[in-house]
Amino acid sequence: MSNRRAMLAKIHIAKKELGLDDEIYRNMLENSTGKRSAGCMSDSELIDVLNCFKKSGWLQKIGNKNSFRKISTKAYVRKIYVLWGLLKSGKVVKARFPDGFVRRMIGVENTEWVNPQEGNIIIEALKNWCDRENVHYED
Repeated sequence: MSNRRAMLAKIHIAKKELGLDDEIYRNMLENSTGKRSAGCMSDSELIDVLNCFKKSGWLQKIGNKNSFRKISTKAYVRKIYVLWGLLKSGKVVKARFPDGFVRRMIGVENTEWVNPQEGNIIIEALKNWCDRENVHYED
């Protein structure tokens, strides 16, 4: 498998593991590279997209199953990470993970510990932030 094909495969694996719907996935591509299709990107742009997914909380599997951070089973937590990743790729925030933001918003130390009601509060705050910064997302 060529390096390009491997990168495209990793991008689609990340999309699935992050639980992204097609519109959010294409917005992430566009925010990272200005293109809405991974197939139209150069190798360096594909690397940029992979880095964007990593900033959103996806860690590539390396070797055995225990060598990467587990993606949350909670859809609202994954959405928090995706929205945070969009803000990060738009150079609005510098922190890799939203834990500090979550701590300031609701006083919970780890994003994974957020309950659904708190998750909705955080998601709405992140959506409003994206709107203010003109970072594109879709529900």
